[in-house]
Amino acid sequence: QAQLVESGGGLVQAGGSLRLACAASGRTFRNYAMAWFRQAPGTEREFVAGMRWSVGSTYYVDSVKGRFTISGDNAKNTVFLQMNSLKPEDTAVYYCAARLSMASWVAVDEYDYWGQGTQVTVSS
Repeated sequence: QAQLVESGGGLVQAGGSLRLACAASGRTFRNYAMAWFRQAPGTEREFVAGMRWSVGSTYYVDSVKGRFTISGDNAKNTVFLQMNSLKPEDTAVYYCAARLSMASWVAVDEYDYWGQGTQVTVSS
């Protein structure tokens, strides 16, 4: 069965950086849309960044444009999220997700596979 496992979360000062990784197993996700979502306490899960490996496209929510970068390593079947200039409002559990076909990057219901999440905490 396909599985996504996130890693790389932790505690960082405002202005610092973290690099999250999403390791996929059970199948190749080369033809899937891959995305990062996040969920802060008391809030709904929100889209952060996405990529479609097969067509080389990326998409970011406005609040992280210029600060976050999504990328992938096809040989390792792994997707990354480089997070720079972190802000306290970036604090959340970050989730990796995958979808073979989707109409919207941001719609949670479009995604077929989810990781269990990794905690990112940004202190002021």
